[in-house]
This record gives sequence, structure tokens and C-alpha cells, in this order.
Amino acid sequence: MNTIGFIGTGVMGRSMAGHLINAGYPVHVYTRTKKKADTLLKQGAEWANTPAEIAQKCDVIITMVGYPKDVEHLYLGEDGLIRHAKEGSYLIDMTTSSPQLAQRIAKASSEKNISALDAPVSGGDIGARDAKLSIMVGGEKKAFEEVEPIFLKMGTNVVYQGHAGSGQHTKMCNQIAIASGMIGVCEAILYAEKAGLDPATVLKSIETGAAGSWSLSNLAPRMLKGDFAPGFYVKHFIKDMTIALHSAEEMGLLTPGLALAKKLYDELAEMGEEESGTQALYKRLENKG
Repeated sequence: MNTIGFIGTGVMGRSMAGHLINAGYPVHVYTRTKKKADTLLKQGAEWANTPAEIAQKCDVIITMVGYPKDVEHLYLGEDGLIRHAKEGSYLIDMTTSSPQLAQRIAKASSEKNISALDAPVSGGDIGARDAKLSIMVGGEKKAFEEVEPIFLKMGTNVVYQGHAGSGQHTKMCNQIAIASGMIGVCEAILYAEKAGLDPATVLKSIETGAAGSWSLSNLAPRMLKGDFAPGFYVKHFIKDMTIALHSAEEMGLLTPGLALAKKLYDELAEMGEEESGTQALYKRLENKG
């Protein structure tokens, strides 16, 4: 059985790594703040002191970190994974990151006979907790087929998208759809409130019809409860939208809905909400300023 290294045990990574441990895989973990790995260590994971140690010990290394700059340092840095990974091993970045960076990582990995896959996910903290993530994968198809059983321990909708960078491009499509959709969800809830309706009752009517969406079913109820804890951080969504806007601009694509959502989320962050969940956009639209 493959020995798996998991780097990054935040809101989603912790659940994802936990499913691999429960499936019987030997798992080594590293995160910058060791305390964040306590739950996994109690489940049986082994602690590694550095990413290089993970690379030297493991056949499959999965990363789930914050920003493209973190991914670049982790993979391509002087003491990075590509430099220390074993020949024939698999590097899987599940961070939402730049498609162009994913292509650079794949090229550098192939030169060392290492397989690299970009495999961002969607489904938030609930999908991670329930092992029902949507996983979009780019890279060599043979490598994807060899590690697909590992993906299936973390998600139920695992789709191979094509060459390196394709997973990240697909995630950008996902984030673009969510960005404008989240504005609509917030506006609908606020409209219901202003009209004197019970928003929870309104949800019962609209969430199973043509307006239905994951955000409407899962995040609108959190808005109504005043629960703005992060299933996915505002700061990370701003990062994703920035990548998507840059990629769209490179392709000559007009994305006005995405641009508006990015503007509103930037304003939300300025209100001190960057550590909140994406459903906190409700607060920005509620605030008429």
C-alpha cells in the first residue's frame, strides 16, 4: 500500500487526510503549526518535521495549502518537494492555484521522473467532512488512473480533465459560477427579509426549483443563523477570483459577474471579514454603504 504524505491540515485538509488514515493508508503529515495536526496524530498519522522529510518517506505526497506563492515555494523552492521526492513518486497539489504554475510544476517533475497532478476540489468543509468532494484533475492520464483510488477516499465526483493545468482551469470555472451565484443567494435572502417573509420558509420553496444551488441549500441557512464561520475563507475566495480574473484576461474573456463579485468581496475584507466564510457576503450587501 502507498505511503501518503499530507501537507496542510486546515479546515478541509484535516478531514481529507483523516479519510485516508481511516482507509488504512500509512499517512505522514506536516503543517506549519503542529497543533493543527493534533487530531490526525491521535488518529495514527506520523509527524514529519519538514516537507523534505515527507518527500523522502512517501510514495504519494498531497498538498493542500493557502496561496500560489506557498505552492511555488513548496514544490519549486530550494528545499522543495521536487528536489527531494523519490523517483517514480506522485505529487498531487489539491490547493486552488494558478494553472500556469501547475504546468511549471508538472514540467519540473517530469524531468525527475516524478508524476505531478493538479487536483483542486470543491465542496467546502461539508464535502471534505463527508468525503463527498468534487475533485478535478489535470496531468498525465496514466498517473491519474494509478492514484484514482486515493482520490475516491476523499471525494465522490472525481473527474480527469486533461493535461497539466486542466484541473486548475476547471476550478476557475467552478469559482466563477459560485462568485456571481453567491451575490444572488444573498440578494434573495435580503429581499425575503425586506418583504416581511420568513426567509427559512422561502428557502423551502426555492431551493429545489430552478434557483437551486449548493450555496443556496448549504450557505443560505448559515446566513439566517448568523453563522459566518469559515467553511471556505473569504481571503481564499478573493485569491481564487484574482487567479480567475488574471486567467480570463490572458484569454481575452470578459467576466463582468466575476469582477463585481471580486469588488464586493474586497470591500467585505476591508470590513474585517477576511477570516469569515464566503457566506459573510450577506453582511456586505446588508450594509448599504
